Amino acid sequence: MRTICVVTGSRAEYGLLYPLIKLIADDAELQLQLVATGMHLSPEFGLTYRQIEADGFVIDAKVEMLLSSDTPVGITKSMGLGLIGFADAFERLKPDLIVLLGDRFEAMVAAQAAMVANIPIAHLHGGESTEGVIDEAIRHSITKMSHLHFTSTEPYRQRVIQLGELPEHVYNVGAIGLDNIRNLMLLDRPAFEQSINFKLGRLNFLVTYHPLSLSGQDAEQQMERLLAALDYFEQANIIFTKPNADTNGRIIGQLIDKYTAARNERVVCHTSLGQLRYLSAISHVDVVIGNSSSGIIEVPYMHKPTVNIGRRQDGRVKGLSIVDCDDSTDEIIKAINKVLSPDFRRLCNQADSSMYGDGQTAERIIEVLRSVPLDRLLIKSFYTMT
Repeated sequence: MRTICVVTGSRAEYGLLYPLIKLIADDAELQLQLVATGMHLSPEFGLTYRQIEADGFVIDAKVEMLLSSDTPVGITKSMGLGLIGFADAFERLKPDLIVLLGDRFEAMVAAQAAMVANIPIAHLHGGESTEGVIDEAIRHSITKMSHLHFTSTEPYRQRVIQLGELPEHVYNVGAIGLDNIRNLMLLDRPAFEQSINFKLGRLNFLVTYHPLSLSGQDAEQQMERLLAALDYFEQANIIFTKPNADTNGRIIGQLIDKYTAARNERVVCHTSLGQLRYLSAISHVDVVIGNSSSGIIEVPYMHKPTVNIGRRQDGRVKGLSIVDCDDSTDEIIKAINKVLSPDFRRLCNQADSSMYGDGQTAERIIEVLRSVPLDRLLIKSFYTMT
């Protein structure tokens, strides 16, 4: 039986991976191993490993690595702890293959440990571009350490091949986040309101804003400009989700807490909504605002508009329902007004929502994980495009 080890470091990432984890667990030819790390094990981020266990999965290893610091030094030290922890975990578990998603530093150190241990790596969401953050370099580094690649679009597949990966090991399978939209029964408005203890209004915003680690700009000033723009829409009810454990993420989180406390009759904040509540939120709000990748991938699939702020998502494939703007207060206000117009709402309903697949990504991945000859993966040849 082939043992597949899935590594997850946050509730959001786990939510994306859930369809694949479930298929691996239910497959008679595969044995699932789960490693939880990063924000999952942090009280500050809600000890979300408990959600994994509540879903009926066994966590085979917990790799403690996240220090209570979001400075570059603190994150670098967290990575060092993670590298040691993953070395021990993989030595004990001895999986046949590691599955990683995305571009976070937890995934990079897991890839480093697996690479040194000669364990093949399957990487989801490679080939993408986020030019304003360090994730860009991390993602491409993981690609070069990985042996199987599952990309979300054909242009991203071509970029992974451009990085020298063999075309026969690079699969365009779509974005796995769409699987949950297709498979989950989303909460209706009353059930959703009850789940977050908050009443929606006639106009509703969902806001997620992450720091730009490469911009050289002040995270506090960036967030204050966004909050000033939101204040222009005094009639809007606002749902915030907090940023990840990135550099300067705590500064943004503190500003959100202060803003929410002063406007708690129409503003609510959650550290993490989880997949069901987050996707349900998208279905009930009028616009998604911020710089999260979900605004580029999942939100258009649900025919909702996105106001994408700043450079964090520069380089990604984007649909017509996404309006880019800089992080000035005036430009954010203009962008929100644009997407709230009747003409733009009609455009969202008519726009092509299949740029990132059809919601059957996990099934395509599982076929490859079940059948690919692992003994041929470890010795990689650099492929030169002609």
